Formats: sequence, C-alpha cells, structure tokens
Amino acid sequence: MGAVVGAVVRGMRVRQWVKNLLVVAAPVAAGQLLEPEVLVPTLLALVGFCLLSSSVYLVNDCADAEADRQHPVKKARPVAAGELTVPVALTVAALLAAVALGLGALASLELVLVMVGYLVLQVLYAVWLKHEPVLDLAVVTLGFLLRTVAGGLAAEIPISQWFLLVAGFGSLFVVAGKRYSELHTLGSEAGTRRSLVRYTDTYLRFVWSIAAGATVMSYSLWAFENGAGADIPWHMISIAPFVVAMLRYAVDIDAGTAAEPEEIVWRDRMLQGIGVLWLVVFLLGVAGAGT
Repeated sequence: MGAVVGAVVRGMRVRQWVKNLLVVAAPVAAGQLLEPEVLVPTLLALVGFCLLSSSVYLVNDCADAEADRQHPVKKARPVAAGELTVPVALTVAALLAAVALGLGALASLELVLVMVGYLVLQVLYAVWLKHEPVLDLAVVTLGFLLRTVAGGLAAEIPISQWFLLVAGFGSLFVVAGKRYSELHTLGSEAGTRRSLVRYTDTYLRFVWSIAAGATVMSYSLWAFENGAGADIPWHMISIAPFVVAMLRYAVDIDAGTAAEPEEIVWRDRMLQGIGVLWLVVFLLGVAGAGT
C-alpha cells in the first residue's frame, strides 16, 4: 500500500505546482492579496488548480505511458515504470478533479467554469492535441493563461489587457522553449512526442524569440501604465530585472536544457536571485500604488 501511495504522490508531480503560482498573480499585482475577502478565494483557487493539474498529470501519464518508456527521464514516471496501474491512476485523477472543483465552487461559479474548461482542454491535449503542431503550443499556453484568469475571477479583480498579454506571451515563451529543448536534446525521431517531427529548431527559435519580445514589450507597457505619477517609479525600475530574468532563462533554452521549466526554477540559483530582486522591486511598486 505504501508503495502505491508513494507512486501516486510522485505521479502528482508536486514540484510542478510552482506553475500554479500564476493563480495569485492578479491579486498580488492589484495589491489586494492580503485582504480577507481576496485571500480566501485566491487560496481556494490556488489549491484547486494544484489538485486539478495533478489530476491532468496522471491522465497524461496514462495516455503517454508507451512513449514515456522511450524517454531517458520520463521512463521513471510511475505509470510508465509499472509502479502504478492505469485504473488506479485514473481513479485518483477523478478524485483529485472532484475535490478541486468542489474547492472552486466554494469561491465562485465563474471559477468552476474556468476550471472545467481547463480540465476539458487538458484532457483533449493529453489524448489528441499534443500531437498537433502549433495547437500543442497554443493549448499549453492557454492552460497557463487560464490559471491567471482564475485568480482574477476568484478574487473578483479585473485584469488589465497588458497583464493578460504578459501572461500569455510569457507562457508561450516558456512552452516554445520547452519544445526547442526537447528537439535539441532528443531529436524529432525519438518517439517521445509526435509533434516534434513537424518542428525544426529554427521554427521554434522563431516562436520563442517573438514570444520573448512580446512579453517584454507588454510588461513594459503595463509597468508604464501602472507606474505613472509615482514618486519613485518602481514599476518602471522592475523592467530591468524582468528583462534580465528573461535573458537568463533564454540561456537555458538556447542550450537545450529547458525541457523541464520547473527544474530550472528550482536549480538555477542566479535565476532565483534575479527573481527575488524583481519581486522586491515589483512589490515596492504595488505598495507605492496602494498608498
């Protein structure tokens, strides 16, 4: 029993929950996260998306078990390694999804609808859309964007168009970089992801380069819009560490080592330091705007 529980926990990919911090992005940017009427529904949305994403990971592992066995790293995933059977994995996935939607219902109906949309989209991705070039990039990007929207809806905070563009293009930058790294490391004929057959490194470089430029531009426009009139332009100052962080992450993409983005976040101490610097300056801007 203990081995099964351990396999389930590993299949939930808790380390990848860092992606769900996008849920709190809108409340933090609005400077309202610590207000009780905002904090509670935001936490419900955050925990809900953590459980929902784990549900999707288990479904994805069941759909990809055969391909994962050909991957140098993914072959150790519980379903691919035979440590977790498909029926057990799917049962746990259903339970996680049910609990996640229940938590969402405690916050708002709109949040539940976003979560259901995310779940349907990700299941379609797992069984079909991941094999379609361009659509696979779009679906994963939309998954990140829905997390951002979910946080705003749960807390009833309007999200600016620039903020959505930053989240959208930033997600595309990460996703295209992930595919570029997979292609660079494994090659298109490795059999681990069928959509890689239709991609070239030059095309994916084109995509993540455009996405990086659009992300920086959108963030800059957001910063100038929100920092106008401040005594100390912290929002504008935050552009510098934001761009440096993008450039640092791009080093990993270019080297073909960004196939697992969450591993870079946990491993790269310099990137973490730049991220903390950006967060401090960003929060100073938020605090200044709220006074």
